[in-house]
Amino acid sequence: MVVSQETSDCDLIAAAQRGDRNALDAFVRRHEGWVRHVVYATLGRPMMVDDVAQHVWSTLCQQLGTLVEIDRWRPWLFRMARNAAIDAGLKGARERKRRSGMVEDDPPSSRPDDPVRSLIGNEEYRRVLDAIHGLPEIYREPFVLRHLEDWSYAQIAEAMGLPVDTVETRLVRARRLLRSALSDAQNTV
Repeated sequence: MVVSQETSDCDLIAAAQRGDRNALDAFVRRHEGWVRHVVYATLGRPMMVDDVAQHVWSTLCQQLGTLVEIDRWRPWLFRMARNAAIDAGLKGARERKRRSGMVEDDPPSSRPDDPVRSLIGNEEYRRVLDAIHGLPEIYREPFVLRHLEDWSYAQIAEAMGLPVDTVETRLVRARRLLRSALSDAQNTV
């Protein structure tokens, strides 16, 4: 298969299911940032994002043949990434109980094309990232998907298995909590 920007995700998946390695590579490159953000939104631990994202792609390769409804790939991959992050978080929590003093200050993406990083300076970026990290998971997940991945409310609702109204409510609450956290951080500086 000749892969171009116009090649749909469904076409890439169908070709990958037939064994086309180029199609699979193109799909992974196209959605690598999104998977990393899903993992970060769920896990909230920047130092673990790379390993968990790698695990997600490995799992995808193994389970790609089980995806029957190719047009529903997004919720399928979202659940795969979310479950991998939850599993890693549980494992990480057990390890952190054994070891303490670990410092996390690397963002989930240190690529120079990261849009958030290009908009604000490193200090502000760190403050915003810390505030996002501090959100409860039920608010952090939809917030990251909406504001870092530019998903629609309907896409978030479908992937998370929630009504659109619930997604909207969680986003409103997430923004309110972030404003408060950032305001508090600004006042302490």
